[in-house]
Amino acid sequence: MEQDAKGIRYQSATYLKVQNLMHNVNEETLMLEHVKQNRKKATGVDGIGKGDYEENAEENIADLVGRMKRFSYKPQPVRRTYIPKASGKLRPLGIPAYEDRLVQGVMADVLNEVYEARFLECSHGFRPGRSAHDVVGYIHQTIMTRKVGCVLEADIKGFFDNVNHDWLMKFLENDIQDKNFLRYVKRFLIAGIMEGTIVMESDRGTPQGGQISPVLANVYLHYALDLWFEKVVKPKLRGEAYYVRYADDFLILCQYEDEAKKVLEALKARLSKFSLEVAEDKTRILPMGRYRGTKENFDFLGFTFYNTKSRKGRYRIGIRTSEKKLKAKRQAVKEWLRTRMTKPVSETMCILAAALRGHYNYYGVNGNYEFLRKFWNYVMYTTYRMLY
Repeated sequence: MEQDAKGIRYQSATYLKVQNLMHNVNEETLMLEHVKQNRKKATGVDGIGKGDYEENAEENIADLVGRMKRFSYKPQPVRRTYIPKASGKLRPLGIPAYEDRLVQGVMADVLNEVYEARFLECSHGFRPGRSAHDVVGYIHQTIMTRKVGCVLEADIKGFFDNVNHDWLMKFLENDIQDKNFLRYVKRFLIAGIMEGTIVMESDRGTPQGGQISPVLANVYLHYALDLWFEKVVKPKLRGEAYYVRYADDFLILCQYEDEAKKVLEALKARLSKFSLEVAEDKTRILPMGRYRGTKENFDFLGFTFYNTKSRKGRYRIGIRTSEKKLKAKRQAVKEWLRTRMTKPVSETMCILAAALRGHYNYYGVNGNYEFLRKFWNYVMYTTYRMLY
């Protein structure tokens, strides 16, 4: 598989279009994907989990490959469920059937190899070797060292539910010359959604939860936003401008406020062309940077960025856990501890320690000690109340 991956990367970096991708979805790669699957994952509409499938894994995968070669394999509708968001609303999540999860996983790996050589440096989400911390560091460094006077904070309304299938297929066809591979991508897009006992057609969107959705989202925004900003918008501005994206969240940093307003209007028109729109209630332009230090702040990827000063009185950009995320984390800990009232204390402490390490690993950035301490104090106090 490693040799195949290198071959795909070489093709993508050398030629305009990549060919012969479908042969990478074979018994070997599907078995490797099966081994990687988590036994505890929720099941799709077929009710089959990893334990059920691996009783006859080799026969099942051989049958799956045979059906794919005959084009009789059709993905099943994803089972829709909902998970709570920090705002109190519910986020829709699509859970694919087990076989579909395997095929999606292998196809997603192939697409990642194709596009890693084509994506721009401004794109960070769901890419190997890149993380949210890279974005946080980029924003901090850019505001601190470049001529940034304002931040355009924008949000795409319901992005994953509104991806236009026709445009997405055009983008893929621009880079991939393999009709069979693209045929299965299309089948996944139109597989449908099962909510309860009702099956609904999916004529747009990529269900969140599918392994192939993140890379398809990156492809869509690569053409709809990334290339547009770097090749069309940026050269026309008289001042400096910077753009960074993590999945469907992005920021535009501008030197001049009047240009930021023009970019926002152009952005609305650009998104509209691709069946997307800006969420007006989450979109604003605010002063930011050493030239326009104010008390304004903005949230991005769970962090709050704000203007402040160093001990020597020099300007610096501060970073802390956002109040919204901190409140949601506290509520989650409180509710979880209520479920542990009759469970072994040692087990509870081990799980809690792992959760705290995860929190520190993500939010442990320079200057955020106070908010890390606040969360630790809350967890310790709430745990003490639960035990005594």
